[in-house]
Amino acid sequence: MQELHRDATRPIRVLIVDDSPLFRSLLHQQLSSDADIEIVGMASDPMEAKDLVVACQPDVITLDVEMPRMDGITFLKRLMNQRPTPVIMVSSYTHENSLRTLEALDAGAVDFVAKPAPDAQADLADLGRELVMKLKAAAQVRVRPLITQPTPTRKSAACGKVQRFSSSFPKRIVAIGGSTGGPKAIQDILMALPTQCCGIVIAQHMPPRFTQTFAKRLNSELPLKAGEAKSGDRVEPGTVLVAPGGRHMEVQHDAKGYSVRVYDGPAIKHQRPSVDVLFRSVAVAAGRHAIGVLLTGMGDDGGEGLLTLKQAGAVTIAQDEGSSVVFGMPKAAIALDAAQQIVPLDEIPGIILANLAMET
Repeated sequence: MQELHRDATRPIRVLIVDDSPLFRSLLHQQLSSDADIEIVGMASDPMEAKDLVVACQPDVITLDVEMPRMDGITFLKRLMNQRPTPVIMVSSYTHENSLRTLEALDAGAVDFVAKPAPDAQADLADLGRELVMKLKAAAQVRVRPLITQPTPTRKSAACGKVQRFSSSFPKRIVAIGGSTGGPKAIQDILMALPTQCCGIVIAQHMPPRFTQTFAKRLNSELPLKAGEAKSGDRVEPGTVLVAPGGRHMEVQHDAKGYSVRVYDGPAIKHQRPSVDVLFRSVAVAAGRHAIGVLLTGMGDDGGEGLLTLKQAGAVTIAQDEGSSVVFGMPKAAIALDAAQQIVPLDEIPGIILANLAMET
């Protein structure tokens, strides 16, 4: 299985694929201002893009979801089979587009950014800064050919575990944080947990409204009940609460158990929702009854929060480098000695279950 590597001494070669001439021009303007990025081509649709991929040999591709002649997801799947290349999806928000963006992440896209309105200059500048960071992270990703695997059904995912772990764990809570590569990793973990697992709270770096689609998708595919969190929601066995994009989420403890508070606030380490905010609140609310899991992602959000969980007596887990799409967040936690266990993604569900079984 061949992996593609770039020469780190030269600028990152970027191919822009978008059917809007105006947006292609705006992206070119935003990205070209960074000395580490070189725009090597622009395409109006995937049919044009496939020739430029061969001719320009880009390190990273920005790809619109909706385009004429061939949609972005179909092109992405063909690209990952024929010439695996890091891809950042650029998606305008509609319910259908958000679903297709999640499908793109499953198909091998590294990450995505939300496309603002063309006349929103402030939002466009924010998009440019966000996209530059994600392009630089994507250029370091080792992309492999796409291997399509059947998605487990609700019934098959929980089969064999429900009987053994049929009791509820009202005191236990699992807190998960992720960013780049996180949606697929989160789904893989949750798919392996039984229907009556403990309450689960998630902070995944994702724009507003996309988190609602992500939560609905989890709910439709998991043996657990998932939803986007609202203040006052209870964290109960068998439930998964996803922090809304653009807002922070904290867990609180009361006489009845756990609930969440969702609120506006400044970004922490450029992120909202912040994994640090979630993890610190879980450390206070649950202490030794908590399990903290920090997954693949760019930056260092979550490391300090995972350390707080460890100091409170919680079990702390970090995804290892080999299975991470981007090792930034777990690496930062490991540097702080915050992770008690550093393991591949596929070992994380077993560690969660083993620790749940130790407490009655």
